[in-house]
Amino acid sequence: MKSNFHLLFYIRKQKNYKGGAMPIYMRITVNGKRADMSAPLKPIWRLQ
Repeated sequence: MKSNFHLLFYIRKQKNYKGGAMPIYMRITVNGKRADMSAPLKPIWRLQ
């Protein structure tokens, strides 16, 4: 049986963002079923 696997990392900016580091989130998709979670990574850059 063949299965599809996708891994996506993204930054989710909060509504009340005032600057500084933002958390990195990760989305895992296997055969069309998604799971979102906070990635155990620390950002090395800051967005303004």
